[in-house]
Amino acid sequence: MTTQRMPKGRSSMDYEKLVSVMRALSLQAGDKIMEIYGQDDFEVEAKSDNSPVTAADKAADAIISDGLRAAFPDVMLVTEEQSATHITQGKTFLIVDPLDGTKEFIHRRGDFTVNIALVEDGTPTRGVVYAPAKSRMFFTQADGQTVEETGDFDKETVGTLTPISVSDPNNSALMVVASKSHRDQATDDYINKYAVKDMKSAGSSLKFCLIATGEADIYPRLGRTMEWDTAAGHAVLNGAGGAVVRFDDQTPLTYGKDDYANPFFIAYAPDVALKSA
Repeated sequence: MTTQRMPKGRSSMDYEKLVSVMRALSLQAGDKIMEIYGQDDFEVEAKSDNSPVTAADKAADAIISDGLRAAFPDVMLVTEEQSATHITQGKTFLIVDPLDGTKEFIHRRGDFTVNIALVEDGTPTRGVVYAPAKSRMFFTQADGQTVEETGDFDKETVGTLTPISVSDPNNSALMVVASKSHRDQATDDYINKYAVKDMKSAGSSLKFCLIATGEADIYPRLGRTMEWDTAAGHAVLNGAGGAVVRFDDQTPLTYGKDDYANPFFIAYAPDVALKSA
């Protein structure tokens, strides 16, 4: 891996260090999540928006937050579990969803992920997505290229890395991925505008990763998401040659919004012929 200098207008960031820290923290958080996942029972609470939160969310958040603040004390940090304390937000910051797919975790479906990303000038440029129950890890290297790691996921020693890239899609036979927990009629109506070869269902940010690896071509999301839900997956997809655009006008999805809420969006391999909303 080589260290890349930040373009003008961006804060100085040691990408080599960042990638190493994000990877290690995601593995540490994953271990704690799986420890709780393996328990016979765990407490589930409801947040103010009625979404569920577990001890695993909170423990993983503490591990990642403490680690990032120690390594990068001068970089703003936004995390899902501490979002109520974030008053203002710039265009360059670290953003974390310590356990994306809490519903998948609660129902023991395995499609949950640890997500850490760096957003620069409103765009996710580096990120890691780790699915501990599925033993899959995707991250952007210092040069911005996305890789999938296989092996033992040792915290000190990086395993085998395989560069990944989006598909060369066949627009007459597209592979579509959609949410397991948030599928609705509006999503189905939009998907029906395409010639679909097959559909996959996946939870959490894994949907971005399936496009990044070429296992799927397009992921439309016509539902509420927050920036921490998407930033790491977005970074992984960017580094594999993919893109994420707003659903309404197909302009790039940007980050640093006051309320952290995303509009509807489409993640896709660039050669997909997008249909209008």
